[in-house]
Amino acid sequence: MDIPSIALAAGLAWASGLRLYVVLFMVGIAGYYGWIALPTHLEVLANPLVLATTGTLSVAEFFADKIPGFDSLWDAVHTFIRIPAGALLAAGSVGALGEDSLPLMVAAGLIGGTITAGSHFTKAATRIAINH
Repeated sequence: MDIPSIALAAGLAWASGLRLYVVLFMVGIAGYYGWIALPTHLEVLANPLVLATTGTLSVAEFFADKIPGFDSLWDAVHTFIRIPAGALLAAGSVGALGEDSLPLMVAAGLIGGTITAGSHFTKAATRIAINH
């Protein structure tokens, strides 16, 4: 395991807690155009169908954030989506190391999920404070 893999896992997990669909879309675009070499487990993000879906959801998320009250509901629902997705992104970013890296993937997933939860709950709590 090298420092860039750790940084990628932590960065993806943190950003997923804030804007999951934008993260998925941007990582997919970067992989699709060859700007970065995606780890094996994340190559699916460069699929055009996945890009269209995450792009559409990014636009929906952008507008959902602009409606007071609905933005808090959006965050509440996405608590159950962002945290597992952040954990999976973190695990997938270190998973290209081989089949014997399963314990490392599990550890990265657990740590990534914790990082995602921290950034998500901070965002959600701040939003609730602003709306009230």
